[in-house]
Amino acid sequence: MAGTDDTVADEDALYVLTAVLLTPAQFPSVLGDDYPAACVALGLEPFAEGYGLVLGQDGGGARWTVVVDDVSLVAVAIASWDCGMEYDLSPDDRSVVCALPGWPLALAVAAPGVPAPHDPLPDPEAEGTDLPALTPPDTESWGPPQRRLGADEIALQWAAWREQIDDATAFAGTDVAGSANDPEGDAADVAHASNPTGFADELGAGDPDTGGSTDADTSADTADADADEERPADDTVSSGVHPGVRRALEEAHAYVDSPPPPGRVRSSFAPGDARTLRADGPGWSLVARTDDIAFILLDEEPGEVLPVGRGTELPGLLKALEALAVRPA
Repeated sequence: MAGTDDTVADEDALYVLTAVLLTPAQFPSVLGDDYPAACVALGLEPFAEGYGLVLGQDGGGARWTVVVDDVSLVAVAIASWDCGMEYDLSPDDRSVVCALPGWPLALAVAAPGVPAPHDPLPDPEAEGTDLPALTPPDTESWGPPQRRLGADEIALQWAAWREQIDDATAFAGTDVAGSANDPEGDAADVAHASNPTGFADELGAGDPDTGGSTDADTSADTADADADEERPADDTVSSGVHPGVRRALEEAHAYVDSPPPPGRVRSSFAPGDARTLRADGPGWSLVARTDDIAFILLDEEPGEVLPVGRGTELPGLLKALEALAVRPA
């Protein structure tokens, strides 16, 4: 993370704490399902080149998010910090697009030698036209920002979440519910996993079962027992697939035929020859490895993670999504 210059006393100076990219391939998912939506949330035009967001405090301690158009500079700074190297991120004034009050993300750090972080006071000359201060999402509630954050954390902590699903369940010969090739949707392997809110603290401890996750073997036994009972007339219920999962998979399939806005489907690095996929849609988020299973989070299921077994249809869907996904440069 960038250091700050303790000797600077200028009220207008920005003490840089961190920075993030706002591009079609990488953007804070708390802002929206795709890149254009994230730009709209900040009042920006969705230019293809993207932006860099520099988060810091002024000399009075106020939180500011400075938007710059020098994406390469911000990318180099982030890469340096990720490698544990120092980098003085000082964007040229000519690259500054605007300065927005507040932070869209929660930060656990603060600049030394200045007052504690706080939102800036309204500008008296703005006559009520000031933009409201950016604020991070409340992790105690559940909604689209928290759902997308949960999916992001699963992507980062894939191994811990994947351990909750055994291979017998993950690679069972079942089809993806509601796929384009199987509109009726044979039973996909779906199980409930632990609550993704407060994800970093839970998973960082290396115990994927915290949060009351359902054991995959127990889920399979339950599914077998349910199969012995009389099947209801409703196809969705009889398939054993959550209707929200069915809807998410159907909408993900629709992206293949009608590409969504940039950033709605993103691809990033994964070990081996695989890729990590992130896709979002109205009320749902998907995270998957192209050589493995998928996890789905839904607005209507607060804190629940719904794994979908690989089956016979999921590999084709993931391959198609990977083909249209945007990748980091």
